[in-house]
Amino acid sequence: MKFQTVKITVIGLAIWANLFGQKPPSTFENPILSGYHPDPSIVRVGNDYYLVNSTFVWYPGLPVYHSKDLVNWKQIGNAIDRPYMVDFTGLRDKLGLFAPTIRYHDGTFYIINTCVGCKMNFYITAKDAAGPWSDPIWLPNAPGIDPSLFWDVDGTCYYTGMTRVKKEEWPTQRVIFNQELDLNQQKLVGERHYLTHGHANNASFTEGPHIYYIDGKYLLLVSEGGTGINHALSVHHSDSVNGPYIANYINPVLTHRHFGEDYPLHAIGHGDLVQTQNGEWWCTLLGKRRINKITTLARETFLVKVDFEGKTPIFNAGEGKVLMEQTRPNLPWTPVESKPAKDDFNGDTLGFNWCTIRTPKTSFYSLGNSTLKLKLREEIMDSLVNSSVLLQRIKHHKFEAMTKMSFKTSKRYEQAGLTIYRTNENHYNLLKDKKSLVLLKTFKKEVTEIARVPYTKKDVYLHVEANDLEVQFSYGQSKESLKPIGTKQRLIVIADDQGNAQFNGPGIGIYATSNGKASNNHAIYDWFYYKNK
Repeated sequence: MKFQTVKITVIGLAIWANLFGQKPPSTFENPILSGYHPDPSIVRVGNDYYLVNSTFVWYPGLPVYHSKDLVNWKQIGNAIDRPYMVDFTGLRDKLGLFAPTIRYHDGTFYIINTCVGCKMNFYITAKDAAGPWSDPIWLPNAPGIDPSLFWDVDGTCYYTGMTRVKKEEWPTQRVIFNQELDLNQQKLVGERHYLTHGHANNASFTEGPHIYYIDGKYLLLVSEGGTGINHALSVHHSDSVNGPYIANYINPVLTHRHFGEDYPLHAIGHGDLVQTQNGEWWCTLLGKRRINKITTLARETFLVKVDFEGKTPIFNAGEGKVLMEQTRPNLPWTPVESKPAKDDFNGDTLGFNWCTIRTPKTSFYSLGNSTLKLKLREEIMDSLVNSSVLLQRIKHHKFEAMTKMSFKTSKRYEQAGLTIYRTNENHYNLLKDKKSLVLLKTFKKEVTEIARVPYTKKDVYLHVEANDLEVQFSYGQSKESLKPIGTKQRLIVIADDQGNAQFNGPGIGIYATSNGKASNNHAIYDWFYYKNK
């Protein structure tokens, strides 16, 4: 199964001015990648920037983005795009591909990552960030999650990871360690050096380490506090790559924990620093936007300005927090071609924005005649295997989505339609079956039939409209004849802390199943659109 490979389109400053007749903006808005984009890692190569996010059991995994200005990003590939690279079968939605780190050294890109529930830590390489990426090189003697790579001034490659301590002095105590990675032998070698437990003697879940060599000193940036409201970034300094590391006086250098539970942006952490070709420092990191203390879009990618005072990084000097709008980086404004809201399925491959859940073992869809044909299979969404589902990320609190589907069946167990998905235990499905349309809510494993209406036509328009925490499903024989099915529903079904892990995120798309029975049937989708309201 191949997902689309596209060429990076760069629109320069002059072209932007000529085409749109306006000056580039002086500010940018956060998040820079909205919706399900957690654990961002970034690297600069010349005048180009590359960013990668974790994806857990979504496939393809580890999306790779490119930018010229740190604000406008275009997806150029997925680093995990061949089914045999990893296997998510049987894994819960909160497992799979955790926080990756992307780095570049001596003409080669590296991504190091953890597959929790698989064989744990591995790295892959590529000459082009768009791919193809190598098969995973597994590191069986590397414990923990969220590893990073660092090349010292002498060329030695270090693996920086986290692991549990033998005996906790306080709950959820973790330790960051350093060990040489021999890229020729493809394994960790030499002594393991323990660097820090965090900035205080009650630091919890110290993870996500990154080492940088800045002005002759080593800076260690780590995340602490778990990926909820207490998430934070702290820094530590050393004269040697292997320590000892001393915690900075102002730690945590960035957090929103002190703003309280009512603050609309929280869980700030898991950052990665990058220096521009103009000498500025910036940090990509994750955060969660909330409505009435509820997060429905999961962890997103934000951008923060960093200034150094001596060896201390100051995040958004004078503000000390993530800003929703601020002066943009001192880089040539380089917008990218925006993706159309409507996917007409005109190509011979799906765009990078489409994913499935868990690793596909067989092909279950095809493109042709400007339609997508989705095969009904025995597998169901509620299970921990790959079913016939295709999703794209929900990126807005207010959105609208619609598809035109052709589907007919004489079997009571065959169903196809539209889905809003968070986990196998939490989702909405608007499905057509033998004689009706049915709206189903699965919440904390419990399946509830919200509404059912008679419907025997082959073609149907399936529509959903979300307004913050509410969502209304509808259907019709045309766009102009849409009728609501059921009452307005609550998107708490896909929200954090509602039986959902805080790690993964929500998607919207299409789904078909024969519910455990063999089937040769298909559902045909003419198009699918998703747009911000």
